Amino acid sequence: MTRKIAFIGLGNMGAPMAGNLVKAGHEVYGFDLAAPARADAAARGVAVCDAVSEAIKGVEAVITMLPNGALVKKVWTEIADLVPTGTVVIDCSTIDVDSATAAHGLLTDKGCLTLDAPVSGGTGGAEAGTLTFMVGGAPEAQDVAQALLAPMAGRIVPCGGPGAGQAAKVCNNMLLGISMVGAAEAFVLGEKLGLDHQALFDVISTSSGQCWSVNTYCPVPGPVPTSPANAAYRPGFAASLMLKDLRLAQDAAQSRGAQTVLGADAVQLYDAFDKAGHGDIDFSGIIQFLRMQDNE
Repeated sequence: MTRKIAFIGLGNMGAPMAGNLVKAGHEVYGFDLAAPARADAAARGVAVCDAVSEAIKGVEAVITMLPNGALVKKVWTEIADLVPTGTVVIDCSTIDVDSATAAHGLLTDKGCLTLDAPVSGGTGGAEAGTLTFMVGGAPEAQDVAQALLAPMAGRIVPCGGPGAGQAAKVCNNMLLGISMVGAAEAFVLGEKLGLDHQALFDVISTSSGQCWSVNTYCPVPGPVPTSPANAAYRPGFAASLMLKDLRLAQDAAQSRGAQTVLGADAVQLYDAFDKAGHGDIDFSGIIQFLRMQDNE
């Protein structure tokens, strides 16, 4: 069934996601402050608007994909004053759990169906329509949103009530950051021990050390042709974004009294990597930083 959908935030993730909604036959109205983002979305068939208020006029659903929690709350406050009861509003940004929970409150009081639904899969998944959505919200909102998310998704995982999607995302990405550091350290040690990259990959990828950071996203060139290591660590998922997510995980841990020692160590490593000027390369490029530290 064709639906009228507003998509607010048309960056590297938002534009291809909105484009997949267009491919699925929906009418999509988009807004973004950045001219290149608007042009990209327009090329994908999105009707680009000059303001949030214009994009959401008369739509049945609104999807946001924004940089931080403060901006999500600002946009959702604007939405709350304009959309009618029953509108489905979904945030796909990666933000802090408390902001996500607060955003729900801005619109549920208006009778809207709200979800926090951050994604995993990076720009490749956004282009291919194979993202994993981690969804938090009331059951009735989750039921309605399934059909809206499907054209962008490889998998949709219900995680619980409001804020649960963001909670699952920060836990997942904390583990991802930690595991990539571990994978990179293993390959750096292997280099110093004279091991061939392919030989070490063949062992780890079929043994007890196997993990996504090795099997699918190997941080050295060669063993996994599609990994960013084979393209000079062009992101994928930029190191600066990994740092953002690791910090969100630490904020959540501190607010709930959880001990995340390895998560804290990963923050320090990615912060140093970012400050050294490498925030715009793929997060798996942390292996280069570890090599440089070994040589100092």
